[in-house]
Amino acid sequence: MIIIDEKLNQLEKIGKPIQVGMVGAGFMAQGIANQIINYTKGMRLVAIANRTLSKAEAIYSSAGIPSVKQVKTVEELSMAIKDHGVAITDNATLLIENPHIDVILEATGDIDYGASVVMKTIRAGKHIVTMSAELDATIGPILKSHADEAGVVYTVADGDQPGVTQNLISFVRGLGIKLVLCGNIKGLHDPYRNPTTQEGFAKKWGQNPAMVTSFADGSKISFEQTATANANGLTVAKRGMYGPTVTEGTQVADAPGWYPSAALTQKTGIVDYVVGASPAPGVFVIGTTKDSQHKHYLNLYKLGEGPYYVFYVPYHLCHFEVPSSIARAVIFNNATVAPLAGPMVEVIATAKIDLKKGMVLDGIGEYMTYGLCENHDTARAEGLLPMGLAQGCTLTRDIKKDQVLVFEDVILPEKKLSYKLWQEQEKVFAK
Repeated sequence: MIIIDEKLNQLEKIGKPIQVGMVGAGFMAQGIANQIINYTKGMRLVAIANRTLSKAEAIYSSAGIPSVKQVKTVEELSMAIKDHGVAITDNATLLIENPHIDVILEATGDIDYGASVVMKTIRAGKHIVTMSAELDATIGPILKSHADEAGVVYTVADGDQPGVTQNLISFVRGLGIKLVLCGNIKGLHDPYRNPTTQEGFAKKWGQNPAMVTSFADGSKISFEQTATANANGLTVAKRGMYGPTVTEGTQVADAPGWYPSAALTQKTGIVDYVVGASPAPGVFVIGTTKDSQHKHYLNLYKLGEGPYYVFYVPYHLCHFEVPSSIARAVIFNNATVAPLAGPMVEVIATAKIDLKKGMVLDGIGEYMTYGLCENHDTARAEGLLPMGLAQGCTLTRDIKKDQVLVFEDVILPEKKLSYKLWQEQEKVFAK
């Protein structure tokens, strides 16, 4: 981080900041804009694309920039940037194709539209940073493959759990400690929550009720842990992970005792989570070592006698840390979080209520389904329906509450880019 700061300071001094174009204007985008505009040296948010222009304009206004230019062509956007102004548009392609923009930040929250933004950006030869663990967990491996072929960086952003976890993983591995489990600390898990039950919380914090529901029903953590698994060659020890609930205030240092010993000795290492532990909402890594000197010093430094040692970060700061991922991509050609190769884990769609034939499935964090982690090999052998592809599918039969869905249960909507990319992913990474 110190190196990133130094590089950004240098860019600020020579007047050549990183020019960022952001697609999306939701809750998280507002925080990112404020962070870049007011607190990040060596970086400019020169344009925002959003289907509702007033939201893009409001984001700039909330960050202290009341005057924006609405543009409809690449040339108009170029003029705005050259004049040191900022621009808004409802056409993301203008940002992607503009020669004065160095990197695109995808913050739409929509898997299919996000896939389109990512692919267009890669084809344009630009780096792409996404805020969407949902997108990455569904088709990240094939997006990364296309980015590698194009010689650009595809990465999930720092700040949310996958990015914070990945930084911690790098630290732990750098110590020479073998990774056993990557964990996520939750305050609540109820798979039957929906936008109605979460409406009050969402309103209090100015968030989307469906997004808040995805936090509560376990879908979000499933996507986050899948992103972490695929970036590190990890698996899950069981469908849905163990996800133990502990007495509120129980310290994360006790984590090795929360999981079966067989889960901690799996060859690949696993991802999982806990509900109720402190400090929340943080992330943790359980590691082990056979080195006797390691054991001696780790005990001296108050991490215990082993055989398992717990490392943790007590918070994740979401949008505050996104600029570091942008800088890593542009300055160092380095991804914060990206799949190693093919999928190791995926998120499967599970019925939140009794579903009837003919129903059209709603989206993530809505009323009909929630997501569970499953190992990719098992999911494909059983023909399970990925949660990231479920929205818009029409049911061909009745489904009982808590039943996992398979492809044979649905008719997929036609011409979805995300599904085409998922099919390509399965073909490219077929064993």
